[in-house]
Amino acid sequence: MALTNVLLLSQIAGYVIGFILSLCIIVPLSMHQDEFSGHCLLFSRGDWQEDGQLLVKWASRAYCDYIIVVGVLMFIICLVQIYRLSMFMYKGLDSSFLSAFIEAVGCVILCGLTVAAAVMVTLGFMTWCQNIVERFPSCEDAAGQNIDSKDNISTNGFYVEIGTAQFGAWGAFATWVGLAVFSTLKVCRYHQLENIQVSMYRERQRLVNEGDAAPALAADADAEGRSTPPRPAS
Repeated sequence: MALTNVLLLSQIAGYVIGFILSLCIIVPLSMHQDEFSGHCLLFSRGDWQEDGQLLVKWASRAYCDYIIVVGVLMFIICLVQIYRLSMFMYKGLDSSFLSAFIEAVGCVILCGLTVAAAVMVTLGFMTWCQNIVERFPSCEDAAGQNIDSKDNISTNGFYVEIGTAQFGAWGAFATWVGLAVFSTLKVCRYHQLENIQVSMYRERQRLVNEGDAAPALAADADAEGRSTPPRPAS
């Protein structure tokens, strides 16, 4: 029971952290796309003009959309799991073997989705910053500068927004790895309990069979003794 409570508390804490990190992905990236007029700076490149403007060749906005979708998926799953596990904790119950197995598989899938999002936002941001540092000392110095008036973008918060999304994506990956470990431990615990129950059932059946066989053997021995005539005295 103590192990169950520890696992439940650890899972609830993990899902709370995942819920917060999902907001760190969804909110800044949504703000970024709004400020960049629907464009996504990830993997976007450009050429600096003589007037100081950047002629951007925008990459597909699917990069930002994918990361936002992963964040929304995290948000929903974490919210549902926080409520579900809290009810288990309140009622003193625990999930079944099947639900624990499904939860473990889901956590592994989310690990893959979040690590892909984290790598995408990191490499995409590096690609954008490689263009920025051709004119500015650092990528952060371009924040708030009018570098692309043609596309009507606002660069006021792009560095903080993408940096926050990057932090949220890598933090989410680490969180889902931890949740996958907790779910796997729970599945292993259920498997161990099932093996113990099967062993106890087999032992109980063996004892019952031995108990049933003992009176039968005694009755056979008694019947054999009555059917055997006494030997004559020599």
